[in-house]
Amino acid sequence: MIAGLDGSSVFHYLAVMKRLISTIAFSVLSVAFIVCAQEDVSPKAKQESVKPGINKNFLDPNLDIKQWFGRFEVESREVYHCRDKILAALGIVPGSALADIGAGTGLYMKPFAEAVGKDGQVFAVDISEVFVKNLKKRAQESELSQVKVVQCSEDSVKLPANSIDLAFICDTYHHFEYPALTLASIHKALKPGGRMVVIDFERIPGVSREWLLGHVRAGKDVFTSEINAAGFELEKEVTIDGFKENYFLVFGKRQA
Repeated sequence: MIAGLDGSSVFHYLAVMKRLISTIAFSVLSVAFIVCAQEDVSPKAKQESVKPGINKNFLDPNLDIKQWFGRFEVESREVYHCRDKILAALGIVPGSALADIGAGTGLYMKPFAEAVGKDGQVFAVDISEVFVKNLKKRAQESELSQVKVVQCSEDSVKLPANSIDLAFICDTYHHFEYPALTLASIHKALKPGGRMVVIDFERIPGVSREWLLGHVRAGKDVFTSEINAAGFELEKEVTIDGFKENYFLVFGKRQA
């Protein structure tokens, strides 16, 4: 007998305790199940693709590199025509480390290597195996020892933590199929005080040409909101003389 309780009270007490123990055990098992289930979910399953197939052309192993040189490195492309002004606006410090995310054919690879100098580091990052092979060849032929070519995935830039001072994303943010995950990997790769520059296309219905409206999924405000939500703060928008369809945004890494 439990002191102070009669037989009926003891029976009621034991019944309550039994239900309480069962409830606690069930709760513990439920939490364990949820944790295990979450661990089994891949990162990509937690975020749906914002534009499936956006990188299909670049993932093609038979991609014609000459065709893309003709598209990327031509005066009619604003980021090619204004490359010297863009480079000046970046204010790259000798000895610093930067990543060209979506380096493509390597338009900025040599200028970046010259800007950081022999003591600096340039990560030329691209998702395309064909582009990666060409970037390595181009770096070797130009004897750019400070360039490291990296093949990224659709949801990560594949760079070491705290490895870069500047992330340069030129006409490629709209190709981020999993922007939240890719931005998280960039945030991790940036050193404290690091910057991220995003150059992309203005997308204004009724103003932008039809190709842009179909190719670029959202406008500057939407992209800025996504980037802010990923741990960055918009510091300024830079005016580049010669830009008619592009914009230039500078973001800082927000500290936790």
